[in-house]
Amino acid sequence: MIAEITKKAEKRMKKSLNSTKENLDTVRTGRARPSLVENIIVDYYGSATPLQQMAKVVAPEPRQLVIEPYDKNVIENIEKAIMKENLGLTPNNDGNVIRINIPKLTEERRKELVKIVHEKAEKGKVNIRNIRQNIKEELEDLEDEGEISEDNYYRGLDNLQELTDEYCDKIDEIVDNKEEEIMKV
Repeated sequence: MIAEITKKAEKRMKKSLNSTKENLDTVRTGRARPSLVENIIVDYYGSATPLQQMAKVVAPEPRQLVIEPYDKNVIENIEKAIMKENLGLTPNNDGNVIRINIPKLTEERRKELVKIVHEKAEKGKVNIRNIRQNIKEELEDLEDEGEISEDNYYRGLDNLQELTDEYCDKIDEIVDNKEEEIMKV
């Protein structure tokens, strides 16, 4: 029973880690990457749709993104959504594609981005700690109901803490890599 609960916790923590990774991918570095804009939500004939479902996003050059919508009628909606997202990017619309030139980052902007990365990472860690708390409550309930022994309860808590530490360390590792990428001139 403890193994099942531990697997459940690990599965949830893995999802939280992946979500944090995706969230950190949206933070702009000096290079153009499609992940900067792919998850922007665009009004597509009245429904909110992620940009990646309605356009091809490529980075033909290190400092440029090209967005080619499958439906040319929504090009202005895409442009508005990018501006609304407040990424510090200016889209240029030629009627067929949108080009976004990625400006060089100043030292001050790099430091701001590092702060943003740390904030997003902390949210990921909080999610992992919340998962730990929920699973701990499950273990307490099982012990109170007599389904597991006190020894198994404490063994489960130890396993849970190890998992929590492991996933928080993974987030720290991702943050270190992201910080290095941002500060690289």
